[in-house]
This record gives sequence, structure tokens and C-alpha cells, in this order.
Amino acid sequence: MNEEIEIKPPEERPIWPPTESLNINSIPSPHINVTMPTTPQGTPVNISTFPEYDLPPELSQQGWRKFWSKRENRPYFWNKQTGESLWEMPLIKPQFDPITDPLGICHPPGPPISVPLVPSPIPIIKRRPSEEIGGPQIKKFVLAGPWDLDIPTNVIILERSPCNYMHSHPEIEAYRCSLLAKLRHSYQEVCHSRGSIDAPKDSFNRWLMERKVIDTGIDPLLPSNCYPEISLSMYKEIMNDIPIKLVRPKFTGDARKQLSRYAEAAKKIMESRNAEAESRKVVKWNVDETFQWLRKTVGATYDDFQDRLAHLKSQCQPHLTETVKPSVEGICLKIYNHSSEYAKKIREKTLILLKEQNIEMPAPLNITSSRKVWCYPVQFAIACPRLPVVEYIPDRDQVMLRFQGDTLAINTSHLQKLEHLYRHSCFDDKKFELFIARVWVMLKRYATFLGVNPSLNTANADCQDTQASLPVTVFECMQRMFGVSFECFASPLNCYFKQYCSAFADCDSYFGSRGPFLQLKPVSGSFEAHPPYSEELMESSVDHMERLLNDSPEPLSFIVFMPDYREPTPNALLRLESSQFKKKQVIVPAYEHEYRHGFQHVLNRSELNIRSSHGTVIVWLQNSGGYQRWGPTEERVEGLLEAFRPGRERERDRQELLSPTRQGSTSDNKENMMSPASDSENFSSHEEELLVTDKDNTVNPSLLSLTEVGVTAT
Repeated sequence: MNEEIEIKPPEERPIWPPTESLNINSIPSPHINVTMPTTPQGTPVNISTFPEYDLPPELSQQGWRKFWSKRENRPYFWNKQTGESLWEMPLIKPQFDPITDPLGICHPPGPPISVPLVPSPIPIIKRRPSEEIGGPQIKKFVLAGPWDLDIPTNVIILERSPCNYMHSHPEIEAYRCSLLAKLRHSYQEVCHSRGSIDAPKDSFNRWLMERKVIDTGIDPLLPSNCYPEISLSMYKEIMNDIPIKLVRPKFTGDARKQLSRYAEAAKKIMESRNAEAESRKVVKWNVDETFQWLRKTVGATYDDFQDRLAHLKSQCQPHLTETVKPSVEGICLKIYNHSSEYAKKIREKTLILLKEQNIEMPAPLNITSSRKVWCYPVQFAIACPRLPVVEYIPDRDQVMLRFQGDTLAINTSHLQKLEHLYRHSCFDDKKFELFIARVWVMLKRYATFLGVNPSLNTANADCQDTQASLPVTVFECMQRMFGVSFECFASPLNCYFKQYCSAFADCDSYFGSRGPFLQLKPVSGSFEAHPPYSEELMESSVDHMERLLNDSPEPLSFIVFMPDYREPTPNALLRLESSQFKKKQVIVPAYEHEYRHGFQHVLNRSELNIRSSHGTVIVWLQNSGGYQRWGPTEERVEGLLEAFRPGRERERDRQELLSPTRQGSTSDNKENMMSPASDSENFSSHEEELLVTDKDNTVNPSLLSLTEVGVTAT
């Protein structure tokens, strides 16, 4: 049911966005003689708060009024005289007789209709700055859910050039994903044929993340330009599974079987490979000794078998590694070469598509700027091609998106979230004509990256760990206590804020992504960093944070979450704990906190929370300014640990059902009206950057600095 709220015409209206003929550079600046600061001041202005153009007086006299539709979240027009209702602005009726003078050429034009101004006994008062910027107070739509998309940002970054990625296209993405699935299958086959083992679990996903840390290629998913070509991550994981994959047995009988299997597999490898005589002799002697011990020993305990296995591995593993090293290196090199070849094929198909639509590839842009602006989504240097139609199939609480027989599912609530993010971040598709196609591409990308199509049947897959997120209560506490407004590692599907970094800038930027974290250069702000478990990515992230903290004189803070793995301790965790910028460190014990499932966009609410089987290390990395503003005091740290307690999110949901408002969040109701509050409340109602569009209706990042329009701190 639509709520009819009439939008009153204001006395003055800022023209937004500027017309195509408007030349920004030709407008004289009112601050020519004033030295402006390089750092933006105040809070970024949300362009969505600018209302649409009002009705002309002619339509108002004909009975037309403008109202807001709660269901459709957009304005509509209703004629109080005829009862007619339209989504688009109605046309002005002709001021002549359509029967005797259908063309209106015999009737002289009448004088323009003017609306007399009624004198007011109240003296005219100059409007406040918030009214000048935002115009009249209009309806504000707030989407309820496990997120808060209305928190303004406090992140300032260095201006960057548009990326050279191509816009998302379903045909190109389907082709890319088919090649990646083929590469994943090839990895399994080559491990089985050359190493007589299955591909290590999730090794391919970690290889993708490790390669992307050093990759300088053109494909957003497939590594194509890496040095060294042999991945150390893949090499280690394959070596750890040779001759067999060792697991921790549950029972004594399982421990005995694993010892016997390891000895037999080690002997088989040395006999079937071209090993050195000395290595073959050492392995054979230790294997024979192990079999003799198994035959003679009766009543051995669990620890006896485990100790014997550790001794056998320490004696045989160096010789096994030296024997199979050329074969394992060949596996890594073959997978990388196939990936580079597939990336070239995707590039060729992309160029053919652009040529068919008469789109030229722009010259590479390498703009180095020291200009400080509010953080904004990644922008493209290439024009967007025409996109094919993607089927939209609603199904109860989910929506199915189908393209060329490939169907992907998403919860309706998360699709509404993507629509909300799209409205805030995408400026080349105001009519949402490309929205469904771009959602399909994004879902397909993550399904291919995970190696499984997320659904209720695959919810227990371990690959979801890379997409697991912190509980909502933790995000609320970090935002309230430490001013956090930005996620360093997230996706459009699991993000809590509408400003975040993600792995795939080409398909995530429409939904607010600022691109990969390692390419972000913030100079100020409060961040949350929960990287996926990839040792190379985690180590590079810690190095990147330390460089940023060292280079920035402005307040900068990172709250870093990492698994508490100690046998052995990852280099990233060692670097984090020994950092000169570490202000505080706490450990949340295993099984005493929860995470949100990585497939939350397809699961029911009751299946979202997962008890963590490992401890979590929380470290505050801050420079002096960040410590003064967001320092980890005892009270704040205790509040964060309390928010991590299991069941806190369910308690919060129950309280939200009992009370219409939620403390510490702006997402109180499904829909709220903007009230004429104070200037600061109106001014910071949204985070969205002050964006200026050029003639092609694309965002011009060079005009993003708020200082150029005279916005100062209140």
C-alpha cells in the first residue's frame, strides 16, 4: 500500500546534476583569493538527497500532484480532478482547441502563468547550510537487515585514475567462468596423474588469492602476469600431501592404519620415480623398520603410533621432497601457463565484443595525484556495452536469475540490499536497466571463485570460510566505539557498510566496492580488516597497513582480525604482533564466539551463525592521530568482546522484534521520514560522495573534492 506524501515545491532549487552544456571549468570560483585546504572537510554529501524537479505550475493548475510510493520507492503523479495516476511526469495539456485547431497554429500564445506570492507576516530568514545543500526534507528509505547502509564514511583517500577493466557482461563472464572451471578440473587431474594424490582441499582458491597479490595482468579473475611463475603456496600444499594426506585420527585403529598407509606410499614413490640411490636406500630401510615394528608390537597406544609416524616422516620426507620436486614444480607451472592462455582468450573475446558495438579501447591512464577526496567506488575508463537480457524468476523468499540456462539464487532481502547499494554507487544506470544482468555476473563470479554454486545443499562446504563475516553486533560496536565505517575485505553480499574493498573491482564496483584493499591509498579513517586465510595476502595486507600508517599524518586506524593459528604461527600474525603501530591485542578463545556464514545470501536466518573452532586475534594498528581519536580503552575493548559473545546477535534480533528502534544503528525501521533536525544530522544523513557528472553521465573523480564547492566542517 502506498503512502501518499505530497512533495511541496521549494522556493529555490539547486540544479542537480548539471546540464550537459554546463562547463564546470568556466564557472568562476567564489574562493579565488582564499587558500583552500587539501583535505576535504565536513561530511560527504549524498546526491540522493537532492530532490527531483518540481511540477510546473501548469500541471499543478490541472490538478496534478507529486507523491511518494513506499512500495516502489520512487515518486508518482496523481491527478486529484480525474483520478489518473502515472509513474512518469504527465505532459502539459494544449492551451488550444484540439478540434478546430489541432496543431495550435491559429491560437496566439497566452501570457505565461505566474503564481502570485502570498506575503508572509514572518520576516524572511536565510536558510541554514543544510537546507541550501539538501533542499527540502524528503522521504528517506532505510533498508532493514544485517547491515547498516546509512553510516557516513570518515575515509579520505588519494585520488586515483579509472580502471581499465571492461564492464560486466554476462556472455564474457560465462565464458570466463567456464575456463576457470576447466582449469580447476585440470588441476585435479594433473595432481592425480603426476603426484598420485587428490588436489589439496581449497588449494586452488588459495592459489588464486596468492597469485592476485602479485599479478599485474588484465583479467580480474585469472592470473596472467606473475613473477615468479611457480606459486610457493601451491607448491607447499601439494608437498604436504605427498605421499598421502595426513589427518588427525580419532581412534587408535585409525592411527595404526595411517602409519601403515604412509609407509607403503613412501616406498611406492621411491620405487616408481627416478630417485637417487642413497635416498632410495634410506627410505626403504625406514619403511622396512616400520613394518617390522607394526608386526611385533602388540597393544601399542594412540600416542605410540603418532610418535612413530612423526619419526618416519622426519626421516623420509626430505628424500621424498627431493625426488618429487621436479614433478610438483611442473604441476604449478602448467596450471599457471593454462591460466595465462585462458586470460588471453578472454581478452580476445572481449575485444571482438567491443568492436561489434563500436566501442574503442581508451589509452591507459596513469594519473598520479596527491589530491585528497572522499572515498568513492571504482570508476571505468571504458564505455559500457549493451547487455543481454537475464531472466528474473521470483520464488518465495528467493529470486532466481537465469542466463543461457545457468540459474543462480539469491535471497530477496539480499537482492533488495544490492538494489540499495546500486542506487547509491552506480551512476550510469539510473533506470536500473542493467541491474539484473550485473547482479547475475556478480553472483556467477563468486560462485565460480568458490568452486561451488552457493545453495542450501552446499551450505556445509568449507569453501565458505573465505566469505565468512563478523557478527552484526561486532560491527555495531566497532562503529559506535571506534568510528569504523569501512571494511577492508568484504563483498556486496556480506558487507555491513556500503563502503568496502573487495576482490573483484570490475563486477563489485556497481554495488559500492572501492576495489582491492592493496590498491587503496587512504590517508584518514577508521577501518575493519578481516582478511581471508591466505598467508601471502595476509602478510601483504599487514605490510600495506604499516606503510599507510607510517606515511599519513592524519588519524588512521585499523582493527585487524586474524585466526589464532600457532603451530606454526603464520608470518602475517608474527608481523602483526610485532608492529610498531600495535596499540592493543586481545584473543577471543575458540568456541566462545561466532561468525556469520559465507553463504548468508542464500541461507535462512536460523542457519547463519557458526561457532568458531579456532581463536581469533584482534589487534589495533593506529598512528598517533588514530590513537587519540579511536584509542582502544578498556571500556571499548570490553564492549567489543561482549559483542563477540555467542548468542548476542540472536538477542539483538529478539530485542529488535520487541522494540521498533535499535540503539546504535540508523536502520531502525523499514522506512523512515527525514525529519527537519539539526544541520549536522541532515548534513551527515548519508556517506555518499559529492559527485559531478560529465557529458557521458559518468563520474568525474577529478571533481570529487568537497573543498572546491566551499564545504567546510561544521
